[in-house]
Amino acid sequence: MKSSPEPSMTECNRSGYIHSIESFGTVDGPGIRLVVFFQGCPMRCLYCHNPDTWEFKKGTLMTVDEILSVYEKNRNFYKNGGITATGGEPLMQLSFLTELFEKAHGKGIHTCLDTSGIAFRREQEEMYKSLFASTSLILLDLKHSSPDGHKILTGQSQDHVLDFLDFAEKCSIPVIIRHVITEGYTDSSQELEGIGKIIAAHPNIRGLEVLPYHGMGEKKYEELGIDYPLKGMHDLPKEKAAQARKIILQSVKKYRHHSKM
Repeated sequence: MKSSPEPSMTECNRSGYIHSIESFGTVDGPGIRLVVFFQGCPMRCLYCHNPDTWEFKKGTLMTVDEILSVYEKNRNFYKNGGITATGGEPLMQLSFLTELFEKAHGKGIHTCLDTSGIAFRREQEEMYKSLFASTSLILLDLKHSSPDGHKILTGQSQDHVLDFLDFAEKCSIPVIIRHVITEGYTDSSQELEGIGKIIAAHPNIRGLEVLPYHGMGEKKYEELGIDYPLKGMHDLPKEKAAQARKIILQSVKKYRHHSKM
């Protein structure tokens, strides 16, 4: 996978391609947050509900200071929250993301990165150290527990995701795992146990959000003239996602116990 060139920028106030901004987000990190949706993503998850964020070098060019000015207008509402970078895939605009988080961190703002980890490369570890130095929390979308399943579900190799998770542990960055339960893809007992095994191996993982599949993005595909891969699939009941979470947590307990023996 080749990284998309980042937009032109000044030395101290970079510009990035932004899809949209949600002023009062409540589900992408703790508290009430400014949620910044980055444009551009190399993943093609079968259940993606934001296909309009895929293309690179689209959206609105914004500077770091412009985004922070949006935050400052409603700063009082964010006292228990902060800024979340999501997408698309924020790591595809690594320099811009790093400056945004550095400046936000310098202002005492909690920074949360919502990512798939797919853009991580070991040869860029020094750049990621700079990013992680001002990252308060990572929400990592762990798509699948097996390499083959990950490739089928996303069109991308799993290796970079696991490398990203390993490096986040090395840098002691707290991580919350997100996992979407999709019937026929991520709902088998073997898959769920595999997720638990990955979690058990990383002590920096502090939480687990198991989300039920929903087809709310299907309309966007129609509007964009794109075939929806899971057309006709029914939304998964919340109860099934809750049951899946129990299986994952049982697996975490099992493998952590074994690792101490």
